[in-house]
Amino acid sequence: MNKDDVKLAIAPIGWTNDDMPELGKENTFQQTVSEMALAGFSGSEVGSKYPRDPTVLKPMLEIRGIQICNAWFSTFFANGEKAKTIDEFINHMNFLHTMGAKVIGCSEQSKSIQGTSLAVFDQKPVFSDEEWRLTVEGYNELAKIAAEKDMQVCLHHHMGTGIQTPAEIDRFLALTNDDVYLLYDTGHLYYSENSEQAMLAVLKKHLSRINHVHLKDVRDEVVAEVRKQRLSFLDGVKRGTFTVPGDGVIDFKPVFKLLDEAGYRGWMVVEAEQDPALANPFEYAVKARKYIRETAGI
Repeated sequence: MNKDDVKLAIAPIGWTNDDMPELGKENTFQQTVSEMALAGFSGSEVGSKYPRDPTVLKPMLEIRGIQICNAWFSTFFANGEKAKTIDEFINHMNFLHTMGAKVIGCSEQSKSIQGTSLAVFDQKPVFSDEEWRLTVEGYNELAKIAAEKDMQVCLHHHMGTGIQTPAEIDRFLALTNDDVYLLYDTGHLYYSENSEQAMLAVLKKHLSRINHVHLKDVRDEVVAEVRKQRLSFLDGVKRGTFTVPGDGVIDFKPVFKLLDEAGYRGWMVVEAEQDPALANPFEYAVKARKYIRETAGI
C-alpha cells in the first residue's frame, strides 16, 4: 500500500475501555500515547482519559508525533432525539476540527444493547421503517453540517445495534446521500456473520463509500462461547472476543489488497478492546504494527 495515502493509528481502548472503565484504570493518558508512539503509530482516536481542551491536548500529542484522526460519537435519531444529537454533534465536530481530524465516526445508538447485559446475538435491535427514516434523515443532515468544516461523517456499524449486518449496512448506504460514508470495521462484521467472505463482500461492495477503517481481529472460540452461553457484548470483550490483527482468525491480506486497489486514502486504525490485565496493550500494539508492516508493507 502507498505510505503517502494511508496512515496508521491505534485506538486507546486497548489501554482503557471507555465502556468498562475498570479495564485498564491504571493506565494513564500519557503512558497510553507514549506507548502508541513507541509502537510505531502516528495517529490515535480519542479516549475518555484524553484532555478535551485542544490547547492542552495538542502539545502532548505533537511531542510524540501523534495526530487525532477520529473520535466516537453516539447518535440517537431513531429514538427521535434529533435536536439533542445535532447540538452535541456540533460541539464534537468543532473539537475534532480543531484537532485536525477529517472524519467523524458515528454510531446509531438508539435501542443499542452493546453496553447492556443482554445476549448480543439473540437480542439485537431491529429498526422499524420509521426508525430507519429518522436515522437516514439525521445522517444526511450531519453530513451537510460536517461539509461546512470540510469534514466527513461515517457510520460505524457495530455489534448489538440496529446497523450491524451486511443487509443493514446495505440499506443504510442505499438510503443515505453519497456524502454519508461508512466506517468499515473488520472485527464487527466478522463477529456478526462469522464469515470472512461476508466481511470482504461488504468491503468490495462499498469501497467508494468507505472513508475510515478499523482493523480488528477476532477469536473464534470466544465468539462460539458468546453464542452458546448467550453472553453480552461486554462479556465477550472481557473474555477476549477481539484482538489485534495477526493474532486472531482473520486474514487481512485481502482486506489490504482491496483497499490498495481501490486507492484508499485515509486512516487505518487498530482497534482491539481487550482486558489490559490479560493482553498487555503495549505488547499487542507492537505485535499489530509488526503484522501490518509485514502484510501491507506500511
